[in-house]
Amino acid sequence: MTETITAAAAGTWTLGDLTVNRIGFGAMRLTHLADGSPSDRERVTGVLRRAVELGVNHIDTAAFYFSPLRSANELINRALAPYADELVITTKVGPGRDAGGNWWWATPEQLRGQVEENLRQLGRDHLDVVNLRIPRRETTGSVAEHFGALAALREAGLIRHLGISNARADHLAEARAIAPVVCVQNPYGIGSPAEDHAFADACGEQGIAFVPFFAIAGAGKEAGVVADDGERVRAVAEAHGVSAAQLRLAWTLSRGPHVLSITGTGNPDHLVENIAAGALRLTPEEVALLSAA
Repeated sequence: MTETITAAAAGTWTLGDLTVNRIGFGAMRLTHLADGSPSDRERVTGVLRRAVELGVNHIDTAAFYFSPLRSANELINRALAPYADELVITTKVGPGRDAGGNWWWATPEQLRGQVEENLRQLGRDHLDVVNLRIPRRETTGSVAEHFGALAALREAGLIRHLGISNARADHLAEARAIAPVVCVQNPYGIGSPAEDHAFADACGEQGIAFVPFFAIAGAGKEAGVVADDGERVRAVAEAHGVSAAQLRLAWTLSRGPHVLSITGTGNPDHLVENIAAGALRLTPEEVALLSAA
């Protein structure tokens, strides 16, 4: 009988005073299928419950994860409330979407409303971790006003810990001068540029969790996995008898004990595969080979 691998296989990290398994779960793909059609409610709530059964205690979500018929936060609420004490739910604010799905960006004064909407949808009286999502890290200047607004909500007890997302090193330094930062959530994976590798390392040196998104999808981003994984990825995956997706996850986790996974899926089989990637150990030579891919 094959032993079931749990999220504990990759080890743990602390977000402030909250200990999480490094393999977590992202809720973005719960609301709709790849073609944009609504997900099956019972199937995806089942995936959430199975994730927790397999040791996942870190779930990443947002109020702007919704389709015409599904809200990720409300799916989480339906599947998992009342919440276990050890379950950490991370969300993000900054972007918003109106009922038609059109995007807008919050002013500092509007962030409280976004925090309260997450609280309402999740059925909670405080949020464990809130990330400030930065619109365009290439061009965004100061984040002090927005982050300062979230720091005030932390002082008021609505938020326990703060993070930033889609950020640069100077954004992190600016935020840390205002309030403690427990995590940085950025696009990252095999094929990322050298400056992204350096930033991931710098977060670890500062004791801050680095939480990649699009770790599997890469350049495909919201659309999903790119068709061509590259010869090096395929070769190392075959050598370990795993899928390219599992290898990509294992590579991100190999970048340091502070690197977490929040890969999500609405497919129960893919969930098991993603969690199993936490048990895969790559050699230093394989890590270096893939880093240069």
